[in-house]
Amino acid sequence: MSAPATIRASIVGGSGYVGGEALRLLLAHERVDVVQVTSESFRGKLVHQTHPNLRGHTKLKFSGVDDLEAVDVLFLCLPHGEAQGRLAHYAGLADRLVDLSADFRLRSPERYRAAYGHDHACPERLAEAVYGIPELHRDAIRDASLISGAGCLATATILGLYPLAKADVIDRSAIFVDAKVGSSAAGNKPSLATHHAERSGAFRSFAPTGHRHTAEITQELTLGGGEPVVHFSATSVEAVRGILATAQVMVDPSVDEKAIWKIYREHYGDEPFLRIVKDRAGVYRYPEFKLLAGSNHCDVGFERAADTGRLVVMSAIDNLMKGAAGNGVQAMNVAFGFPETTGLGFPGLHPV
Repeated sequence: MSAPATIRASIVGGSGYVGGEALRLLLAHERVDVVQVTSESFRGKLVHQTHPNLRGHTKLKFSGVDDLEAVDVLFLCLPHGEAQGRLAHYAGLADRLVDLSADFRLRSPERYRAAYGHDHACPERLAEAVYGIPELHRDAIRDASLISGAGCLATATILGLYPLAKADVIDRSAIFVDAKVGSSAAGNKPSLATHHAERSGAFRSFAPTGHRHTAEITQELTLGGGEPVVHFSATSVEAVRGILATAQVMVDPSVDEKAIWKIYREHYGDEPFLRIVKDRAGVYRYPEFKLLAGSNHCDVGFERAADTGRLVVMSAIDNLMKGAAGNGVQAMNVAFGFPETTGLGFPGLHPV
């Protein structure tokens, strides 16, 4: 089936950071007409009053969710728990849903209950949702009616480790990950933790254990060699955008650096948004999220300790882009048969 010339898209829950980024990308997408953006809190107000970077780029006003028209694709950018409660309604409005919340990331109702502490509202739909990282599930995304976004911390971690797990060269019994993340990952709802006097200068561990994204990482790295044991910690840093996930794994002594290079090149060599960053000299020898602000790239680097078999894998993304809205637009491109990079060509800024 050939790709349509253009499609109609709307965003449900468009007043937050992820919804704003999805809108920014879709407004500039040459194959998309944005029809509506909803927000119950800002209904009737101009979109650019909430997203001032879009001033002059759109005259859209926020609609109410009950005023939604039928479109080709709906982006659901809602708080956790809200999409699953009205999924049938949204599915009746669009042939494809891209849900950027956490509602449909886990395929098992039991895994969902363990991660989120309550039962899913429509557990029968979990198995049909496609985990929307194109680098992992491109073929399934092409035919999916329900595409789930991936957690931002999970995305960075998974993309760093997936080629190694698929090649079965790492010890699955002990994977240690520490992810550093900027403040926008917490959303735009103010709290004491995001208050400037409390956040400024902070380097705060907020989930040393038990982070919900661990379930996604475990799910996606279970690749025929048994379920991995993932020890995940998350730390907030003084930055607005970005994630740097640093994973430590053990590899067999026979797997030297040349073999690791080969694994990454074979798996990511043709991927438009994956870059292997490992230079011998200079400031930018390894991935650095500051360089990725506004881009859909994931930069992956590694360092092997020659004497111990310890492998350190570093992966960096913009949490609002490859970790959310950019990844969703990439998945939409795959689903509708558009060139995968359409609307996602921004390379990032330097310096920022």
